[in-house]
Amino acid sequence: MPKAGNENRIQDSPVTLSHVESRIMTIRGTQVMLDSDIAELYGVETKRLNEAVKRNIQRFPESFMFRLNRGEVADIRSQIATSCSQLTENKHVVETTLRAPHEKRTANALPYCFTEQGVAMLSAILHTPTAIRVSVQIMNAFVQMRHLLVSNTQVLQRLETIEHHQLAMAERQEDAESKIEEVFRRLDEKLAIPTQGVFYEGQIFDAYVFVSELIEKTKQRVILIDNYVNSSVLTMLDKRGNNVQAAIYTATISEQLKLDMVKHNAQYQPIEIFPLKGVHDRFLIIDHVVYHIGASLKDLGKKCFAFSKLNDLSAELLLSKINPTIIKQTL
Repeated sequence: MPKAGNENRIQDSPVTLSHVESRIMTIRGTQVMLDSDIAELYGVETKRLNEAVKRNIQRFPESFMFRLNRGEVADIRSQIATSCSQLTENKHVVETTLRAPHEKRTANALPYCFTEQGVAMLSAILHTPTAIRVSVQIMNAFVQMRHLLVSNTQVLQRLETIEHHQLAMAERQEDAESKIEEVFRRLDEKLAIPTQGVFYEGQIFDAYVFVSELIEKTKQRVILIDNYVNSSVLTMLDKRGNNVQAAIYTATISEQLKLDMVKHNAQYQPIEIFPLKGVHDRFLIIDHVVYHIGASLKDLGKKCFAFSKLNDLSAELLLSKINPTIIKQTL
């Protein structure tokens, strides 16, 4: 039988939706209420409520009701104790829930939890006016909480989708920035210099810039094989960096060229010059890379000429085939 005191208290204090929602918790992935909380709302003792359940146990499968284990009881107590200071306006609820695992039970009598279906079944077996009236509020609270969970899940899914898109955009942006940096790096390192092409008559400055940029790229050595050399060629070779060796191989070393070399080497980084017979074409060797130049450097742009990078020919092989002594002189 319900206690008159409890029945009167429930009747004097109408059960609100928020009051019921505060008693609903999620355990084992399911929304449930503790037996002690339901008993208080229905205006009966927890012991009497559980006795009624035992008399009708066939109506309460595991999907309607289950008993907490000690670990779950300790976890509930810890969570509520942690949030106690934040629930001063609902102090009665906190005290009741904390008391639930400690009500006078046998040593093994841990609290029961009731799902939404279990709560509905309880109102049917108790047959009290309060149970019938309050069960409606409890059902509404379960529905409201379920809608809230669904809404929160949808929000979380949307946030996860937004986060996924943001990560994808960040990756694409990072990839684009990396490509841009690579372009600038290649431009800075002069890697965009063409490997072959033609300069037409009158492109004097363009041809001059092309060869100058090749020489500026040199890291260790620059070797010019050209039968027609004058002081303008020395000026072009001076565009190489510090500590970069330079050598010229030409068919004839005139007295004027000898004088130019002496004057040049007295002021600038030295350039070595060696005689070389038996070569018709012009070659410019930048470190280990060989370029075939169709015109003498001193005549660049005066007439149409072609140039090309000889990818399949190493500097060592070319020099050894032309004259083995060159290897000893320059390498």
